[in-house]
Amino acid sequence: MAKQFWLDEVPLDRGHRAAAGTPTIRGGGQVVQRPSAWLHGTRYQHVLAARVPSRVTVDLNRPCRSFDAVAGLDDFGVTYGEVVFSVQGGDGRVLWSSPPMSPDDRPVPVHVELDGQTSIRLVVTPVRGSVPVVDLADWAQARLTC
Repeated sequence: MAKQFWLDEVPLDRGHRAAAGTPTIRGGGQVVQRPSAWLHGTRYQHVLAARVPSRVTVDLNRPCRSFDAVAGLDDFGVTYGEVVFSVQGGDGRVLWSSPPMSPDDRPVPVHVELDGQTSIRLVVTPVRGSVPVVDLADWAQARLTC
C-alpha cells in the first residue's frame, strides 16, 4: 500500500537521526516548511519554500514511486527576474525542469517518477542574463508517494 509524505511535515535533518524509513530534508537555512502560501493569487497547502538560488536534498530513506508538487514564486516575496525550477536525481541528472518563470507566471505542475532513486534535489536557479531578486520559490502541495 502506498504511503504519502507531505514535505512540509517530514523531518528537517539537523544532524539528528530520523525514524527509519521516513524521508528527511537537508537544506540548512535555505528551506522553510510552511502550512500554506500564495502563488499567483491562489492559496496552496503543504509548502516547502526556499531562498533563490537553492539546492535542497530530500533523502528518501525508502523506495518511493513519485514526487508531485506545484512550483512557483511566492506572492509575498520581493521578486523580479526569472528562475528555473528543477528536480535532480541523487546522481545530479535532471529528472524534471520548468520553463523560465517570472513573478507574473502561473505555477506549474511537477510530476517525477522516482524508481531507483535514493534521494532527490529540489533546485531553483536564476536564469542566466536575468537580474533576479527573488526572496522565495515555493514547492507547494509537495509530496512523496512511497
